[in-house]
Amino acid sequence: MHAPELPDGLTARRPTEADHARIQASLGDWWGHMGGEHGDLQRALLLPRLFLQHMTDTSTLVEDADGRLVAFLVGFLSPARPDAAYIHFVGVDPAARGSGLGRRLYEAFFAYATARDAREVRCITGPGNAGSIAFHTRMGFTLEPGDREEDGVPVHSDYDGPGLDRVSFLRSLP
Repeated sequence: MHAPELPDGLTARRPTEADHARIQASLGDWWGHMGGEHGDLQRALLLPRLFLQHMTDTSTLVEDADGRLVAFLVGFLSPARPDAAYIHFVGVDPAARGSGLGRRLYEAFFAYATARDAREVRCITGPGNAGSIAFHTRMGFTLEPGDREEDGVPVHSDYDGPGLDRVSFLRSLP
């Protein structure tokens, strides 16, 4: 995957299976333990080791000069739908938010997907994650209609199982 342009002192590389524990350890703190222990567990379960075993060619990990994890993006090209790509999970250290790092990771993924003939990128987030909803909207994603609305946001009830509602996004690529 094309490496994003990064601020001085940061480097990007493909994640490896050995990065799994570091990424998992970041999930609670980086999301402010949103949803308590149950929320932390849901996030951990959304990023099992298999993503860092089988989808590393389309994913990116960012570290600082000391090797500290600063951000990651786990995405893939759909094997079932050659015109689609999917961003599965993205995290940016709260200390690095607002620097454009998330945007750069997304743009590098869009360029990679476009070069491989994908025409759309999809992703999801939880309905309570207002920051994620705002970020994706700024990145040009549209909210896909759901079966109900919550605070004006279309929600897909039980999208990932009973009680696991999601907001679904779509962005067209050139």
